[in-house]
Amino acid sequence: MTRNLRCLTLLLTVLPASAGAQEIPAEIQGKWVVSRIIPTRTITCWDQKQADRLIGTEIDYTPETLRWQDLIVSRPSIGISEITAGQFHDDYSGGGAADSQVDFRQLGISASSVKKIVLKHKPLRDMGGEFFVPGDEVLIKNSNTIIFSGCNVYFEAHRKRIVGHPNS
Repeated sequence: MTRNLRCLTLLLTVLPASAGAQEIPAEIQGKWVVSRIIPTRTITCWDQKQADRLIGTEIDYTPETLRWQDLIVSRPSIGISEITAGQFHDDYSGGGAADSQVDFRQLGISASSVKKIVLKHKPLRDMGGEFFVPGDEVLIKNSNTIIFSGCNVYFEAHRKRIVGHPNS
């Protein structure tokens, strides 16, 4: 009886922790190459040299991890939402005429809304004025293009083509 009670207690403690576990969405799983800086009307905390260091690097998403260089986020909490062009402008632009202004048009997004995926995690390392991991918050532009920002610099990444892979 005591053994059964211990097993039940263990099961009840493990279940809630694993029941909330989410996989990183399949639509972004795989390797992505940061291909360019998107010109925007934003005020950034990075200079050109700091921003350029991301170009050509890879972001790798597996069902349970996000990796960029030596930074690895394991089992992040995942937020998925749809964001409209108006919401995006309001949330990511300043309120004054001299403040940062960014919108879907500047990012090359013609849709009225896109999916936003946020991988929440504890701060890992200061990336020159901001704690983030490239790719921990992305807009899905299309099946082979994601957009993310760091220090208010916007980047575009493309799915890495793997010969023989169904998504290539």
